[in-house]
Amino acid sequence: MSTACNHRPPPPVDPMDRSRFPVDPWRLVETAYDPEDLGLTETLFSVANGYLGLRGNVEEGRDTFAHGTYVNGFHETWPIQHAEEAYGLARVGQTIVNVPDPKTIKLYVDDEPLLLSTADLEHYERSLDFRDGMLRREVIWRTSAGKRVRISSSRMVSVVQRHLAVMTFEVEMLDGEAPLVISSQVLNRQDGFDEYHVRSAAMGAGVDPRQAEGLDHRVLDPKLHELRDDRLLVGYRCHNSRMTLALAVQHQLETDNPFTQRASVTQDQAKEVYRIDARRHQPVRLTKIVSVHTSRGVPARELADRCMRTLDRAQTEGVDAVHAEHAETWDRFWQESDVLVEGQGLGHVQQAVRWNLFQLGQASIRAGSHGIPAKGLTGSGYGGHYFWDTECYVLPFLIHTHPQAARNALRFRHGMLDQARKRASELSQYGALYPWRTINGEEASAYFAAGTAQYHINADVAYALMKYARATGDREFLRNDGVDILVETARLWVDLGFWQPNGDESFHIHAVTGPDEYTTVVNDNLFTNVMAQLNLRAAVEAVRELETADTNGLARAVARLRLGQWEVDDWEQAADGMHIPYDERLRVHPQDSHFLEREVWDLDATPDERRPLLLHYHPLVIYRFQVLKQADVVLALYLAGDQFTAEEKLADFDYYDPITSGDSSLSAVVQSIVAAEVGYQDLALRYFYGSLFVDLTDRHGNTADGVHVASTGGVWSALVGGFGGMRDHGGDLTFDPRLPLEWDCLTWRMRWHGCRLRVSLERDALSLAVEVGGPVTVHVRGEQVQVGAEEVRVPLAGQGPRRDGGPDTGNRGQSIPTDREQTRRVSSSPVSPGVVPHSWPVGAPDPTGPVPVQRHPRDL
Repeated sequence: MSTACNHRPPPPVDPMDRSRFPVDPWRLVETAYDPEDLGLTETLFSVANGYLGLRGNVEEGRDTFAHGTYVNGFHETWPIQHAEEAYGLARVGQTIVNVPDPKTIKLYVDDEPLLLSTADLEHYERSLDFRDGMLRREVIWRTSAGKRVRISSSRMVSVVQRHLAVMTFEVEMLDGEAPLVISSQVLNRQDGFDEYHVRSAAMGAGVDPRQAEGLDHRVLDPKLHELRDDRLLVGYRCHNSRMTLALAVQHQLETDNPFTQRASVTQDQAKEVYRIDARRHQPVRLTKIVSVHTSRGVPARELADRCMRTLDRAQTEGVDAVHAEHAETWDRFWQESDVLVEGQGLGHVQQAVRWNLFQLGQASIRAGSHGIPAKGLTGSGYGGHYFWDTECYVLPFLIHTHPQAARNALRFRHGMLDQARKRASELSQYGALYPWRTINGEEASAYFAAGTAQYHINADVAYALMKYARATGDREFLRNDGVDILVETARLWVDLGFWQPNGDESFHIHAVTGPDEYTTVVNDNLFTNVMAQLNLRAAVEAVRELETADTNGLARAVARLRLGQWEVDDWEQAADGMHIPYDERLRVHPQDSHFLEREVWDLDATPDERRPLLLHYHPLVIYRFQVLKQADVVLALYLAGDQFTAEEKLADFDYYDPITSGDSSLSAVVQSIVAAEVGYQDLALRYFYGSLFVDLTDRHGNTADGVHVASTGGVWSALVGGFGGMRDHGGDLTFDPRLPLEWDCLTWRMRWHGCRLRVSLERDALSLAVEVGGPVTVHVRGEQVQVGAEEVRVPLAGQGPRRDGGPDTGNRGQSIPTDREQTRRVSSSPVSPGVVPHSWPVGAPDPTGPVPVQRHPRDL
């Protein structure tokens, strides 16, 4: 299913193999087993709830790319070894831990094991149902003795009781009789090996910085292993981080066949083994209920008591009730979140949209006080770390569909504020500096140029905070926890930046890295400056709101933060004087103060086998060129769109789109949104397809390491913000739609000031109605519209400007000066490092040949 990662987006056609993955609007279905893409399908068929995640490994335990059971925030630490030391470098690495795996249920018929890679399968279907959050599989297996066996299984991680998972495994002899053995196990796999001492491919293949770090010591030290009340119980403590975990399993076997059972528990394996004399058409049904609890320091034995109480509750309710409440919660999720795409032949789009939205729910719905990892709980990619992507890509979805989950994510950021203060101090700054990548609140990026230097994380957190406060009307949160975040991040910007001494009264920020990790440690990165400006103004707004609306709250904030009025004045002056780079000659915003001085990388001449660039070129090679890993200026055009004119957006998009490599899964969604806004509507649809199928067709070659959760959030933004034209700048809800020609209708629901609004976009009109709550005021292309329970239909004169082709086709319109292309390409022709040879010394290595993989920060 993998396709080459290329800077040119794919055509807007269904890219999936429908002979194996048929179109189904509410399910992802696999009708044929293929061991060649196990890593991909294990990720695609994962189930999770934001706290606990189970990869889509087969029940039998073998034929696995990467075993995976994860708990959000449960991690190990280790000392980072730097080749060359320097003050303030990150010292402690963090990586998510693959906790004891409860998924394994092995089957033997006539002592013959079921192994899908060698089994004679008459029927195979695996499905992930988005409506009820259930993973199901049904197999008909013909054994070597010619006996046909039906095996049906299900798996869920409860979105109501977040510490609970339920699995079922049913076996029926369709003809003949046979002795069966079902071995249900919990396996604590250590050091990347499975129980057969085979290293999983994901844990030992090559050097790819997008994967989790491997550890050279035993991670989970056993603290208890016992049978308690006929339940399997194990407990551990992480060797370095000292985090603790307990896991308990309860089994129930239902059958009219005679059987015996035997349980055993050792420090790394617990199992319940059933021996059954199976008769024809007498099914055997095993129910496996799992409870997992973790802590930063509570003893494992106390956690074991919590596991027992969770199992007691599930046993009292019954599995059917657990399944029902799980399905009801997912039903409510879809009432708030579903996006309906209507049009002939668009079933594949609808299916893919819902798969992406389902992943957002799985990553966040029960995350609670934890963050949202870049891969959710579907894989160990990026070490299970939290990044700025959450605030810019995931929280917009949550804010407008599940505000409580957004509030939880922001409270998580507030909870790490003290560590952010400490980190700012380590970097000789005042205020707070949030880590670029982290689990426990400490910076875990060992590559500071493209990690710690991304100071924009502060502004991204502030951006999401203000977006939440304005969209929900939750000013209480803003005045309490929110003001602390805004004050400390604003302090950082004023201390980090400086006033230009040449008298031009402009405020500058130097030596930072923007979202584009192919250009690092620069002066006046446009994205950083624009977002910092918003951050400063938000801090001023929050403090002044306290002055007028909550004097007691102000007094507490002044005492708590040692806040002075002079600081607020400084923030306002810095925001007003912020230098926003702009090149008058080219009439574009430079990505940074020196970006336009560099040569241009010829992406068209760079072969696909040398993509992504970060895995085939030394960072210094990449840093010397105009080439982008991910949208930087273009992202600013979207997030801070009210700060730019329509003409500036078009000119900037025309300039940066052709030099964006497509190496980041974060880019296509933003390029789709801005392409739609400026009029490249066909290109917008192509970029949307590129993002919609990032994981479903493994466009970046690393979906085996987990879902790209930020990209799934971007899919929602591309639908609602790109094609739906929704913006909420400054707390005003506006619409300027761009419905694709191929689509008949686009419908979604969103929360605004406590109300649920239904929005339906057709070719000639935008219809709005309030389904829950009171009336709201919106603007549609500048016209104010009052929306209540009765549907309002606003006529549309077209779908905005329409420009054929795109910036990279030569059809650039009148917005670009005729000399811009020649000026941008400083040399006589674009440069392709390691692709276009010049005169190489005799005996020198061929630059077009294979090169060692280089370490570089992650690909998102």
